[in-house]
Amino acid sequence: MLTSGGDAPGMNAAIRSVTRSAISNGFRVKGIYRGYEGLMNDEVKLFTTEDVSNIIQTGGTILRTARSEAFTTAAGRKRAYDTLQKEGIDALIVIGGNGSLTGAMILAEEYDIPCIGLPGTIDNDLYGTDNTIGYDTTLNTIMGCVDKIRDTAQSHERIFFIEVMGRDAGFLAQNSAIATGAEAAIIPEDSTGADQLALFMERGIRKSKKSCMVIVSESPQCGAMHYAERIKKEYPQYDVRVSILGHLQRGGSPSAIDRVLASRMGVGAIDALVKGQRNVMVGVRNNEIVYVPFVEAIGKRKPMDPQLIQVLDELSI
Repeated sequence: MLTSGGDAPGMNAAIRSVTRSAISNGFRVKGIYRGYEGLMNDEVKLFTTEDVSNIIQTGGTILRTARSEAFTTAAGRKRAYDTLQKEGIDALIVIGGNGSLTGAMILAEEYDIPCIGLPGTIDNDLYGTDNTIGYDTTLNTIMGCVDKIRDTAQSHERIFFIEVMGRDAGFLAQNSAIATGAEAAIIPEDSTGADQLALFMERGIRKSKKSCMVIVSESPQCGAMHYAERIKKEYPQYDVRVSILGHLQRGGSPSAIDRVLASRMGVGAIDALVKGQRNVMVGVRNNEIVYVPFVEAIGKRKPMDPQLIQVLDELSI
């Protein structure tokens, strides 16, 4: 097993679950350090149940993680496969996001090795599962930060643009906006073509509101700084501030929901191997474990529930 890409709270709970479930089912399990980079460099250790003791409550990943340019090449994947052969590894469990599962899918296709994916990403952007490991914890972290920022916003009667992670998905922004009572969320899933900032200014700024909170999904072109600069130019009468939450969203002890989710998915990964499943991502839909082919989990865009947008619109008046 390995963790890859950005870390997410609950990865250690998943590592613990995979290890102990594998041992319970008569498998030997090996931990691969530093993701695909470590796989290419043979950074592999045989894991026992003691190796995963007292980690369920910790953030980050004890296996470490790294992004690997070399693994995107055929030569790099050949090195990875050579390590698998040398270490006697006949199935690979990958805990990570879109890019990590893409790597597992390609390796599986090229070398016919069973790969199982666990969706470990705070972005919640993988198709086929209601939630990903780390999403709930991050949502709660954002909520705590926004609650504190609101104290300052109200004291100074300011508009705050708060930028959260999510890459190309607005789940963190939309749901944290609902949870914190924010006036608006600016998300990439908005497909109306409307000017989201203009709509906010029309609906969100009223005489009864002395401060406003806007949650913005990160974007190189249209992040929180972009919208704040527009306000300064187009509505100079308002006092505007920006807070970019950044990497603090990734850290911290995982929530109970993420610990349970990661534990269930880890057991589900071993069950998948026992049942002969291969090249699938373990997901949870309607509280049931499901197996989603990599091509679907990676290739399909996870839809935003339009009811969430309606909820925020109606509650932000």
